[in-house]
Amino acid sequence: MTTLPISRYRFFQKIQPLSLLKKITSKSVTGCLQVFSTSGAWSIYIDEGKLIYACYSEKMFEPLYRNLQRLSEEISTLPNGIDDQLKAIFENSVGSQAIPNPDYLAICWLVNQKYISPTEAAILIEQLALEVLETFLNLEEGSYEFIPESFLDDMPKFCHLNLRLLVERCQKRGREGVYQDMSPYTESSTSPVNHQRLRSSKMSAQPSSFTYPPRPQSQPKPEPQLPKINRFASQPISSHHSYQPISSASTEKKVYTIFCIDNSPAILNVIKNALDEQIFSVIGVTDSLKALIEILRTKPDIILLNVDMPDLDGYELCTLLRKHAYFKNTPIIMVTEKVSLIDRARAKIVRASGYLNKSFTQGDLMKIIFQHIM
Repeated sequence: MTTLPISRYRFFQKIQPLSLLKKITSKSVTGCLQVFSTSGAWSIYIDEGKLIYACYSEKMFEPLYRNLQRLSEEISTLPNGIDDQLKAIFENSVGSQAIPNPDYLAICWLVNQKYISPTEAAILIEQLALEVLETFLNLEEGSYEFIPESFLDDMPKFCHLNLRLLVERCQKRGREGVYQDMSPYTESSTSPVNHQRLRSSKMSAQPSSFTYPPRPQSQPKPEPQLPKINRFASQPISSHHSYQPISSASTEKKVYTIFCIDNSPAILNVIKNALDEQIFSVIGVTDSLKALIEILRTKPDIILLNVDMPDLDGYELCTLLRKHAYFKNTPIIMVTEKVSLIDRARAKIVRASGYLNKSFTQGDLMKIIFQHIM
C-alpha cells in the first residue's frame, strides 16, 4: 500500500489543517489521519481519498447524542431515550479508552438493530463530520501522523464523503474569513462523486423518496422508499455506495449468541466479561465433543473456537461444522496463541472465517465480532 510521507512529531508545531486534508485526498489513500493538540485529538478516517468517519476525542458521544435526538423527532423506529441505551452499552460499560471508536460501534449497532437505516447512518456521520471539521480547521498548533491501518478497516462503511465539499460547507457557515480558499483543493479524477439527496416533505403517511440524479448516457435508478421523512433532507451525501433502505424496520432488539469453545475457563470468562449482555449472549464450553452437540442445538450467530483443544482440535471441529448445511456460512473465528503462515493456511483449508490471537484486547474482540455479524 502506498502511503503519504506524513511524519511523526514529538513536539507541537505550527500546522495547516487544509494542507493535511489535501494530502490525504489528492492521492486517494486509505487510513487514518490523527492530529494531536493540547485541547484534544482528531481522527479523520479516509477510504480511497473519501471520508468515512471523523471524531474528536474530547467530544465523542456528545455530538452523537445530540444528532440522534434530532433524528428521533422524525424517525419512528428510533425510540426516545436511545442515548441512555448507548451510554449503558458503549460509553459506560465499555469505556472510550478500552475500545477504539466506541461511537462508531454504536452507529453500527443502531443500524443492526434497525433503529436507523444505512442511509440515515450516512446522514448522521455527515453531520458529525461537519462538526469535527469545524473545530479541526481552526487548529493552529499540534502534531500529527497518518496511520495506513485503522480500527474501521473491516467495519461496515455507510458513506464515502467528498472532503472538499464538506470543508466548503464549513466555510459557508459564516467562517469565510477564517479559512483559506479551497479552489486549489482538487479531487482525484478516478473517484467520481454521486450526490444522493433525501427530499424533504410534510409529515404525512406518504414516505419521502430517495433519489439519484440522472447519470450521463444512462437511465435514472428507481426510487426506493424510506420509512419516514428526514429533517436533514437538504444535505447531500457523496458516496460510491447505493444505499438500500430497510423496508420494514423493527424496534425489537436482537441479542447475538456467541458460542465459545476453549479448554481454559479463564479465557471463557474473559470473553464473557468483555461482551455486554444487552447485545450478546455468551455460551462457553470447555469440551469440544460436547460443544459439537450443543452447537447443533443452539445454532449460534458466531463461534469462537480455540485451535489447541484436546480430543477434537479446532481445525477438526471446524471441518465437521462446515459439513453441516446449517453452519456452512456461520462465522467461525479461530482463537490461537500463534498466527503463522501454516496456521493461516490450515484455517483457509477448513474454511474458517478469521483469526483472533489469544492476547486479544476488548477492542480486538469487539471488532472481529462486529465485522462478521453486520
